[in-house]
Formats: sequence, structure tokens, C-alpha cells
Amino acid sequence: MDALLALVGLVLVLFELLLIARIVVDLVGSLARPGARYEGGIGPVRRVVYRLTEPVLAPVRRVVQPVRVGGVSFDIAVTLVFVAVIALRQLVLVA
Repeated sequence: MDALLALVGLVLVLFELLLIARIVVDLVGSLARPGARYEGGIGPVRRVVYRLTEPVLAPVRRVVQPVRVGGVSFDIAVTLVFVAVIALRQLVLVA
């Protein structure tokens, strides 16, 4: 049972790292000039990170709409999933 909990904890930590990578990739994309392409450098990383995180984030986005502040909207799905993963990891560590 301890091995299973350790494995679940490891998977949750890896997913946390993927979410952090998603935040960084999104930030780099928002700072890039308009129309910039991601063919080199960060492009393959972006595709892998999106492919691994989007199946979890998409259902959350359908339930929780982006928060609009003035002319900008903030997608809080990543934040909510990140907090949920941290809470789950804490539950696994306590068990």
C-alpha cells in the first residue's frame, strides 16, 4: 500500500511540474511578438505540455469561465487544478 501511495504522490508531483511548465510556456507565448511561430526551441515542449495537461484542464474550463478584468480575461483553470493537485498530494502524504 505504501508503494502505491508513493507512486500516486510521484505522479501528482510530475503533474504539478507539468502545470508549472504550462504556465511558463503560456507566459513565453504571451510575451512573444504577435504572429510568432513556435517551430523551433519551445514549440515541441509546448505541444507535449499541452497534450499532457489539456485533458485535465478542458473539463475545468467548461465549468469555470475565465475571469474578466477590464479588457483582459484570466483563465483560472490552471490555478484551480494546481491547487487541487497540491491538496490531493497532501492527502496522499498523510495517508
